[in-house]
Amino acid sequence: MRNVIFGINMTADGFYGHENMVADEAVHIYFTELLRSAGVLLYGRKTYQLMIPYWPTVAKDQSMPAASNEFARVFTALEMSVFSTTLPEVEGANRRLLRGGLAEHVLELKRQPGKDICVGSLSLAAQLSERGLIDEYRFVVHPVVAGDGPQLFDAVKLRERIRLELIDSQTFPSGAVALHYRRGAHERQ
Repeated sequence: MRNVIFGINMTADGFYGHENMVADEAVHIYFTELLRSAGVLLYGRKTYQLMIPYWPTVAKDQSMPAASNEFARVFTALEMSVFSTTLPEVEGANRRLLRGGLAEHVLELKRQPGKDICVGSLSLAAQLSERGLIDEYRFVVHPVVAGDGPQLFDAVKLRERIRLELIDSQTFPSGAVALHYRRGAHERQ
């Protein structure tokens, strides 16, 4: 069965605003390798609009350092399911716009053969966490204190805590630290 993996950047004080991150080449390499293990990305409207058209443009013109260019190529090639009730359409042959049914879509994807399913959206990750559908969490904690910004459970509040097991950690030259967790064994039953 395919795993559902939530991977995201965050500040040391637990905020997820994109503008506060210190994304060096090593962080781009880390996320590129994560995406290589994926067959599909799940995004909400906000994350989709943050990533598109930026990364497809980089993939096309190769205007950034090598690690960022490679991230752009891998990102752009992936199948993407975008959940939104307000977007009229999404661009690209490998992108689907879905109006609802997040949990059902994920359960259907998990039953299919293929690579893992990556979630890159706070709102989707919160909803899937509440339903017990995220198998792994990959937090890259940046050496920044933001003081404010979006948090993981702004829109959805967990009814019960989720116990995680640390699988791996990695420190990058920028001082960012990648923490790789899986849902605890008692949580996966």
